[in-house]
Amino acid sequence: MKEIALIIHEDVTLSTMTGAMDMLIHTNNLFLQSGKPLPFNLVLVSEKKSDDFLHVPSPFISYNTLAETIRPDLIIVPAFYGDRDISLKKHQPIIEWILSMYQSGAEVASMCSGSYFLAEAGLLSGRSCTSHWNDMDDIVLRYPDVNFLSEMVITDQDGIYTSGGAFSSLNLILYLIDKFCGREVGIWASKMFSLDMDRIRQSHFAVFKGQRQHKDDEILKAQTYIEENHHLQINIDEIAEHTNMSKRNFIRRFKKATKNTPFEYLQRVKIESAKKALEKGAQNINMLMYDAGYNDIKTFREVFKKITGLTPKDYRQKYNREIPA
Repeated sequence: MKEIALIIHEDVTLSTMTGAMDMLIHTNNLFLQSGKPLPFNLVLVSEKKSDDFLHVPSPFISYNTLAETIRPDLIIVPAFYGDRDISLKKHQPIIEWILSMYQSGAEVASMCSGSYFLAEAGLLSGRSCTSHWNDMDDIVLRYPDVNFLSEMVITDQDGIYTSGGAFSSLNLILYLIDKFCGREVGIWASKMFSLDMDRIRQSHFAVFKGQRQHKDDEILKAQTYIEENHHLQINIDEIAEHTNMSKRNFIRRFKKATKNTPFEYLQRVKIESAKKALEKGAQNINMLMYDAGYNDIKTFREVFKKITGLTPKDYRQKYNREIPA
């Protein structure tokens, strides 16, 4: 039986916590009904006794403080609301406890923005992680030694698991059930909770917001130029000239500021434009391709799928309400 410590505090996004608990409790019930030993001992762990405000009517749940929880097999860190700086400072004892438990042999899993706790503990240094795609710019800025994979739903490295945004984080719980209980139980859980097995990417959910969390005014000027002229046949030499920089210096500064090359940034702006057109019901993909600044349908489809994980046709089918499923 694995002891799973689920972190609880006043800023927790309860939907991530209750969703995980529901899946783990139902898995225990499956084993109970079949007469097999239970796979999970679930413990809600908080800094203080007074933090046990999430009461669940289940015999599988118990409550402990950090000090009372000595050797869990797995720690699950949920998403949280609020200002990142305030929350991370307020919950420093939890962050230190997570690090101590990992160093003592526990595995650690974060759901959505719970990855901040892991990064703050130093557990993601030199490792890959994911989170809500909206967290990427901030996490990359705060923790530059973390390899942030915004398109991934799940990462698994060195006993540290992270998961994508909002309810996609439940795919991590499904992954853990499958890993700890076997494929047959994993398939059962997939059907029980209507979650796709082996879903690994969240890139088609992402909204590209321009990566403007830097203070390089010339690069901001270049970004604006790209965003206003992406539908034209502009090139990197032209953009560099617009900022009065040499091409080499421009590319270096652009990548340092945005974590993308100018060419990658231009592609992402073009594809974001195409996504919005498809969401509004654009029917002619060739016309949409030209409007986004492409003149080759094969290249457009390849870049679109690389960035979103879907073909233009599949993306339109998924997100245009006017098209019946």
